[in-house]
Amino acid sequence: MGDTAAKTALFEAFASVGKALASGKRLELVDLLAQGERSVEALAQAAGLGMTTASNHLQVLKQAGLVATRRQGTKVFYRLAGHDVAALWALLRQVGSAHLAEVGRARAAYLGADDTQRLTREQLRERIAAGDVTLIDVRPGEEYAAGHIPGALSLPLDELAGRLNELPSDGAIVAYCRGAYCVLAYEAVRSLTARGRTAARLEEGMLEWRLAGLPVATGTTTP
Repeated sequence: MGDTAAKTALFEAFASVGKALASGKRLELVDLLAQGERSVEALAQAAGLGMTTASNHLQVLKQAGLVATRRQGTKVFYRLAGHDVAALWALLRQVGSAHLAEVGRARAAYLGADDTQRLTREQLRERIAAGDVTLIDVRPGEEYAAGHIPGALSLPLDELAGRLNELPSDGAIVAYCRGAYCVLAYEAVRSLTARGRTAARLEEGMLEWRLAGLPVATGTTTP
C-alpha cells in the first residue's frame, strides 16, 4: 500500500506549487514574466506593487520552483523557470474560464464589451503571408525586445496616438499584446477605429503564440 507519510509528503510538495499561485498578484507577476525576463524594480512598477511586496511575492514563487533569478550588479532579474510554467499559467486560465462563472464576469468587467474585430492565429498568419496587414505590438518596448511576432512594429499603447503617421491610412492594422486577457490590444483597436482606421486584434497574444511554438523574434529593430 506504500508509506502513508511519504505519500502525504509527496502531495504536500505538489500543493506547494498551488499555494505559490494562490495569489492574484503572484499570478500577475507570472503573467508579466511570461513576456520575458525583468528586474524586480520593473516588475514592481508594472504590477503596481511596492518593492518589498513585489520581492516577497517573487520569493514565494522562487521557493516553489516557478521562477529563477540572475544578478547583474546590484539588480536582480527574474524569469520563469521553464516553458512549462507558462503552459501551467495558460491552463489555469483555461480551466478557470471553463468552470468558474466569476472568471467570465471579471473578464467582461475588465476587458469591456466584445466590440472589436478579432483574428485567430491562423488568420493572422495568412494575412501576414499575403502581405496585406500591418501588425503592431502594443506592449511596452521591453516586452517587445524580449520577444515579438516577426515583422511586428513596436507601438506601445501609450505612444499610439502620437505615432499614427507611421501606420497606413487605408490598410488593415492588427494589434496584439500579452495574451487573451490583456486589455492593451482591445484599447488599441478601439482607439484606431475611432480615428477611422481599419483595425482588428489578435484574439490571443504573445503567451499563446510562444506556447504554440511559432517563430519569435527578439531585439528592438522594427521593420
